[in-house]
Amino acid sequence: MNQQSPLERFYHWESQTPKNLYLRQPVNDRWHEYSYQKAGDEIRRIAAALKSLNYEPGTRIALLSKNCAHWIMADYAIWMAGYVSVPLYPTLTSKSITKILDHSEAKAIFVGKLDGYEQQREGISESIQKISFPLYGIEEGLQWNDLIKKHDPIKENIVRNPEEMMTIMYTSGTTGMPKGVMINFKAMEFVVVNGIKKFKVRESKEHFFSYLPLSHIAERILVQLIGTHAGSTINFAESLEKFAGNLQSVQPTIFLGVPRIWAKFQEGVMNKMPTLDTLLKIPLVNSTVRRLILKKLGLMKAKMCLTGAAPIPVASLKWFQKIGIEIHDIYGMTENLAYSHGNLPDVKFGTVGRAWDDIEVRLSAEGEIQTRHPGHMMGYYKEPALTAEAFTEDGYLRTGDKAEMDADGYYRITGRIKDLFKTDKGKYIAPAPIEEKLSANTDIDQVCVVGMGIPQPIALIVLSPAGKAKSKEQIIESLSKTLTEVNTKLENYEKLETGVIMHEAWTVENNLMTPTLKIRRTDVEKIYLPHYPKWYAEKALVVWE
Repeated sequence: MNQQSPLERFYHWESQTPKNLYLRQPVNDRWHEYSYQKAGDEIRRIAAALKSLNYEPGTRIALLSKNCAHWIMADYAIWMAGYVSVPLYPTLTSKSITKILDHSEAKAIFVGKLDGYEQQREGISESIQKISFPLYGIEEGLQWNDLIKKHDPIKENIVRNPEEMMTIMYTSGTTGMPKGVMINFKAMEFVVVNGIKKFKVRESKEHFFSYLPLSHIAERILVQLIGTHAGSTINFAESLEKFAGNLQSVQPTIFLGVPRIWAKFQEGVMNKMPTLDTLLKIPLVNSTVRRLILKKLGLMKAKMCLTGAAPIPVASLKWFQKIGIEIHDIYGMTENLAYSHGNLPDVKFGTVGRAWDDIEVRLSAEGEIQTRHPGHMMGYYKEPALTAEAFTEDGYLRTGDKAEMDADGYYRITGRIKDLFKTDKGKYIAPAPIEEKLSANTDIDQVCVVGMGIPQPIALIVLSPAGKAKSKEQIIESLSKTLTEVNTKLENYEKLETGVIMHEAWTVENNLMTPTLKIRRTDVEKIYLPHYPKWYAEKALVVWE
């Protein structure tokens, strides 16, 4: 693969394969299609429009939209115009939007495909220039289609300095104010070019399906940047309701999911095929059933299936393997551009794989994973002290993740250093490994192991749809069995006293999950901490909130 920046690689495909399909956007069940030539024309016109606003080079331009064709075109237009893009999660509240726009000093913002814009617009100051995407119903400020008509396309192929800042990605943050991760063109190029080799991405042959937020580092690198670098076709989902149908029609060749997505797939299959285990044991039926499931899921042509962002239960990986899907767990974080470890080419259950062969990795005395490679962030925007804290004196990034490495070089994450809590007995508990064991039970959708102020830890549990469909007696039986089994694998001080069934799910909307679907442990604890002693005192293996 050519060692070129994202902009240069787009120019390559724009000139070499202008008619090849680049972006496919469904709206009202109709696919709007953009070739590399057509997308290039719109990108160049929008870049000219941005330049006409006469902002200083390096000005921050924000993006607030769900994934769509115009999100990617706007991103490239921002870079072509000499500016820095600032993606915002499309589910952010107006308050969070204000914080990020103020902190980044954004002068303009693209708004597009959104579900709650009426509330979100309050977070955008009148002094910030709005630019609205077409097709998605928002018509405020400058209009994309009007700008395209008004401005001639930039003719030259603008090349940015590799050291220049390319984007500021605000981490979704399980605690506190999100930090602005500054990334330059050189770092992104290193990760994209080497990522293409790791994932065996073929030029002009791959089909991607974009639905995880492009404001998240994994989706942005794998789908937008690796996809574009390799001259791929990128398809989008129209809505949550049409997600399954869109995915089924696209049949991507490379697919990235997070554990909750894989769990939904598994649950959907089991609901429709409760006798699946029996069918898979019949030799003549086995292959037919597998093909049917893969086609219905939309993964019939997927040569590479990936998962990341959070731990995935080993039981889920084994279940997908039975139906013919091998899921490769990958590991990284925004600060190292998600380039760290991966279960490639071989998968070892319960691990995040080996460190990539072109980076330096070590475990600190505390067991913290620390990485060093050319794809690290420049630092945190306006936060020199936090930036200094993020790196060791010899330039290794502190990930905050604790791990163990086995004899074969595979890493198993054992928790977050800051997630450790101390029980009344003075014992420190790492919740992540315990939560992973509990998650093997398909009646559990979300789980958070806690225990401050009580002698033994307890598990806060949100039931899955399958769990909610069961009677109280069935749930007690199911969860009691799981809790008992898990406790046999734990040290005495780690053993769970009880599992508490929560009334309300933890969601992005109630601010108990990040936009990347990680539980905001600190916020969950703030709500439920006063109740721990009462639940502990009930002395039952399963209790209700």
